[in-house]
Amino acid sequence: MSSEPEAPAAEVEEAPPVDEKRQALLDALTAELGDAVVGSEVAGGDVWVRVATDRWHDAAAACKHKLDMDYFCFLSGIDWLDEPAMSGEKVWGALPEEEEGADDEPAGGGSTGRATGVAGGDTRFQLLLRVASTTSKLGVTLKTDLDEAEPRAQSITDVYRGADWHERETWEMYGFDFVGHPGLRHIYLPGGFEGHPLRKDFPLLAREVKPWPGLVDVEPLPGGGDEEAEAAE
Repeated sequence: MSSEPEAPAAEVEEAPPVDEKRQALLDALTAELGDAVVGSEVAGGDVWVRVATDRWHDAAAACKHKLDMDYFCFLSGIDWLDEPAMSGEKVWGALPEEEEGADDEPAGGGSTGRATGVAGGDTRFQLLLRVASTTSKLGVTLKTDLDEAEPRAQSITDVYRGADWHERETWEMYGFDFVGHPGLRHIYLPGGFEGHPLRKDFPLLAREVKPWPGLVDVEPLPGGGDEEAEAAE
């Protein structure tokens, strides 16, 4: 009497080790901000926290005064607009045909169907802040979603003085307004400059002439091609 071979035991995946120091940092910030934290993750040896826009200043202050994040690294913006097609056309939130209907849940926790980085995102524009502690050698990356029509957040220059120029640059390049900033004015561009060059829909002359770098229009040489073929007949 033969017996059927036993099915191999299912392999149990081991959970990744918990980064206790960074998890404790995340827990402390979450306890301080409460429901203002709308997304968070410990990933890549860093703590990522997405907060409500109206609590952006509170989050920065909590990092400095509660978590000892005394070192300001940088502040900047992100434009999650889809990359242009070869024609140069850009459509925010549109999915390629092969992806339509593939997933009910958008990648990255956003509502656009596009990945919006660690801790997710729900809007085209996001604001980023990176701070660290010179004592514990740990850092936190804060991010917040901004309204597309009127992207703005509270200035944190009273918390981190180094944010002054970074907010000016982000205002200039992305068009994000910082309420309470002591003097938003151009750093790189002339005063009458129109538009924001780091937005993905900013028109570049090079792409107006050739929609995408490397896309070469082949034109017949004068006196060659079809003219020579017709003369030979």
